[in-house]
Amino acid sequence: MAHVITDSCIACGACKPECPVDCISEGPIYSINQDECIDCGSCAGVCPTGAAQPE
Repeated sequence: MAHVITDSCIACGACKPECPVDCISEGPIYSINQDECIDCGSCAGVCPTGAAQPE
């Protein structure tokens, strides 16, 4: 199972540097590469809107 970023993403960038496998891509809404995500939850722990969630 991987994490996903929902529509509540505000593209603040807090999650990207926390990812140990660098699988988060920038954009109007950030996205997580499902094939590379190791489900560590680091992104969810820093997301101010709760947009990063377990799939």
